[in-house]
Amino acid sequence: MNAHIEMTEEEVLKVKIEVLRREHRDLDHAIAALEDTGRADQLALRRFKKQKLAIKDEISRIEDRLYPDIIA
Repeated sequence: MNAHIEMTEEEVLKVKIEVLRREHRDLDHAIAALEDTGRADQLALRRFKKQKLAIKDEISRIEDRLYPDIIA
């Protein structure tokens, strides 16, 4: 039962967006947890926020590929 299933590029991109959104959400929770301690490691916070922004940018790039803004 080794059925070979191929996904279209669109399906692959949609899965990637969902994975990135989950990572973005996880980073959001990690940042909140660090801030809630009251003595957060500023370097770690900065790194998490930078990583979160990079993920958001990647999501935007993929969404632009999936849903191009066509002006008629």
